[in-house]
Amino acid sequence: MEQQIYPLESHRLPIEHIDKEALYVMAKLREAGHTAYLVGGSVRDLLLQKTPKDFDISTSAEPEEIKRIFRNCILIGRRFRLAHIRFGKKILEVSTFRSGDIESDTLIIRDNNWGTPEEDVLRRDFTINGLFYDPESQSIIDYVGGFADIEKKYLRTIGQPHFRFKQDPVRMIRLLKFRARFGFEIDRETHLGLIESRHEILKSSSARILEELLRMLESGASEPFFRLMVEYGLLQLMLPALASFMETAEGGEIFSFLQEIDTLLREAPKRPIDRSLLLACLAYPMFYQRVQTLFAGREKAPHLGEIQDEAFQLIQEIFEPFFHLPRRLKIFLASILTSQFRLTPLEKKKHRSLKIPSDPNFELAILFLDVRARLEPGLKKVLEEWQSVMTSPHSPVKRRRKRRRKPRTDTP
Repeated sequence: MEQQIYPLESHRLPIEHIDKEALYVMAKLREAGHTAYLVGGSVRDLLLQKTPKDFDISTSAEPEEIKRIFRNCILIGRRFRLAHIRFGKKILEVSTFRSGDIESDTLIIRDNNWGTPEEDVLRRDFTINGLFYDPESQSIIDYVGGFADIEKKYLRTIGQPHFRFKQDPVRMIRLLKFRARFGFEIDRETHLGLIESRHEILKSSSARILEELLRMLESGASEPFFRLMVEYGLLQLMLPALASFMETAEGGEIFSFLQEIDTLLREAPKRPIDRSLLLACLAYPMFYQRVQTLFAGREKAPHLGEIQDEAFQLIQEIFEPFFHLPRRLKIFLASILTSQFRLTPLEKKKHRSLKIPSDPNFELAILFLDVRARLEPGLKKVLEEWQSVMTSPHSPVKRRRKRRRKPRTDTP
């Protein structure tokens, strides 16, 4: 396809909407004699009148050259060499134009062959992510028809879908991510490529896929995304126990939790939610059913230690056939799940004194109870009682006892 250039009058993307540090980085690269464009998701999101999460830059400068230009730069990655330029807590990602064989079905292991701007676009995943923004002329450069596809709300791979999904199977998850986030239609060939290539997902890095899933839980579109993951059979391949449960009538509760989290994230997009709490939305309905089944009919209510053992067992059954959850995430998740049976015990007592445990993750458990209460209004009173105890200055929080010093006796 021939290169198309869309001037400001065509795309109406104000330069004022672009991150100031990103404009500074591109200007400094141009001053050093390099080409530099804004690329990918930020251009797509700005055209869709959405706020980009990141402002990524592509340039003709090689990583070591970028590092020489910017003191606040570090180089990362082996498979995909990148420059990270820091401005306080903000990180701008700068990549060098790359080339690649888009007609090969070989899994990409390394991706550090430098190329031209056109070659760089052709190796990207979808046409809507294949646009450059040139801040100097305030124009959009399009080699793949991405500008028209954004206007038509259309998802299409760059190149043959079967090859592109085999090269990098994570692209299939990204396809469903964009379908869930934007509601775009999937091109017929891309749709067939997804169905026929889905088993390739097991060849991908589990760490990359886990990160994609966690980001979708944070996106405000997790409910439609996980429905699509089940519909297209991708979740069944990676997390069969979870997918099987989600296909049952009881599994609908998971989608209710995800819908509630999506609402919370849309209402307060800048308020982060701990990832362990997000994973609890997937695991809790299964865990509740498991605890009810295991301990039903027992004369004596189970000890929290027994419930905690079951929590770790379930986490392993759900996630660890394919993923290796970070230790911190696993511990936090188990704590949230276990604590729900402290907050709302199986055996209800008429008069129960509420005591805050020494568990540092108990506040996360209270936050998850808040999510439950949004779905079950009958839990609101319980939530308020625990919140009152948490905020009380006389809260019976377990503290380490200080050793009393013996009175000092001075000798003459």
